[in-house]
Amino acid sequence: MELLDHIALGLSVALTFENLAYAFVGCLLGTLIGVLPGLGPLATISMLLPLTYSLQPEAALIMLAGIYYGAQYGGSTTAIIVNLPGESSAVVTALDGYQLARQGKAGLALATAALSSFFAGTVAAIFIAFLAKPLAQVAFQFGPAEYFAMMVVGLILATVLSNARMIESIAMVVFGILLSCIGTDITSGDERFTFGATKLFDGLDFVVMAMAVFGFAEIIKNLSEEDQGKNLGTARITRLMPRWAEIKAMFGPAARGTAIGSILGVLPGGGAAIGSFASYAVEKKVAKDPELFGRGHLAGVAGPEAANNAASQTSFIPLLTLGMPSNAVMALMVGAMMIHDITPGPRVMETNPSLFWGLIASMWVGNLMLVILNLPLVGIWVRLLSVPYKLLYPAIMLLCCIGAFSLKNDVFEIYLCAIMCLAGYIVVALGLPAAPLLLGFILGPMLEENLRRALLISRGDFSVLFSSWISLGFYAVAIVSIIAMTAPSIRTKREVLEE
Repeated sequence: MELLDHIALGLSVALTFENLAYAFVGCLLGTLIGVLPGLGPLATISMLLPLTYSLQPEAALIMLAGIYYGAQYGGSTTAIIVNLPGESSAVVTALDGYQLARQGKAGLALATAALSSFFAGTVAAIFIAFLAKPLAQVAFQFGPAEYFAMMVVGLILATVLSNARMIESIAMVVFGILLSCIGTDITSGDERFTFGATKLFDGLDFVVMAMAVFGFAEIIKNLSEEDQGKNLGTARITRLMPRWAEIKAMFGPAARGTAIGSILGVLPGGGAAIGSFASYAVEKKVAKDPELFGRGHLAGVAGPEAANNAASQTSFIPLLTLGMPSNAVMALMVGAMMIHDITPGPRVMETNPSLFWGLIASMWVGNLMLVILNLPLVGIWVRLLSVPYKLLYPAIMLLCCIGAFSLKNDVFEIYLCAIMCLAGYIVVALGLPAAPLLLGFILGPMLEENLRRALLISRGDFSVLFSSWISLGFYAVAIVSIIAMTAPSIRTKREVLEE
């Protein structure tokens, strides 16, 4: 009964005209910045943070939160239409979403992404209301050793993201980790693989990698084909909205993705990105037809989109219950709360219940706004597919260059993007999987940081990596995953030898 009173309080705060207006502004901005590569929620929120001085605390956090989870919606749009992920969590969506677009099903893919995200956002808001405290306490049990084990599982799951051979996927993961090592060592301050170039001291940016491997490489591949006047879609554009049977089919992947994303979002690090990769891996394993993944499967869109949206919302749990930001965006949220003399932590529920429950209620309202905002835009985005590719690719390249330049306002990022584009094209031309490379690049720094932190705490004792039941549980999942991936090929070879 007390929970219902809290939810009623939250709705009374979220449904005021002022807060509805700021929620809409946040969701609209989030969608737009998600579409544009380079201008992510972190940069946008940091720029808007000073403007929140004059706002009420509830309005400020509702708007900033809308920008964050709205960006997850927007990131899938360019991933599906032009194979250019706007956010790191949209990398997986591009695998099947772009193939659906080429088959004339871009509207279906975009609608699936929007509906799955809405479902996940709604469930995640309820999830936060009921399980915020218990989940926060579980997250508090994670140390560097546990995070290292989780990253190991994430990298192993990356090898099932494509239909390529396991050895190729592992090689691309390792290559991604090596690329993530470029820059300044986080512990010693030494430069690695910079070759004296001061502008490489900060390392390579994810946006540069994503645009090179997915955006530019795809452009070169398409232009190398004979018919450059063709449209992006290789088939006639069909209906925009899913049928009832397709909605029922996407419910399972969306539900599993929501559960995975809700749990991983609580943990510090790249919850949304890891959640989407994990969801895709799970869907591929439980599917009756796993060979269809990567060729245009709705489950490959529904699951990851649900996971990244759920994770973006449950990442508020450590902030609101423990005062511990789970990622860089949440650290800015701490700043927004401090601006209004609110100390993040367990006492927020008692001292500012209208803020706590109002923010949770606004997530449901914001997700409803996002689905209302995005579904009508599906038809507009799909019209891009009717534009001849020779006219569209210059606009895509301009978008990529603007995104690269906006990272540091430095033309060097554009040159770097062009260099990495060659590597990306080689990857595409050789038929190697690009998604494992990007996941290795994303998780590499977190893997290294947590390994070195764990060894510093234990004074170099490697047994610390196996000292907790959480770590052992992750390693068990890793071993089972390896067995599950290698067993079919071993069985096939044995049958061939017997014949």
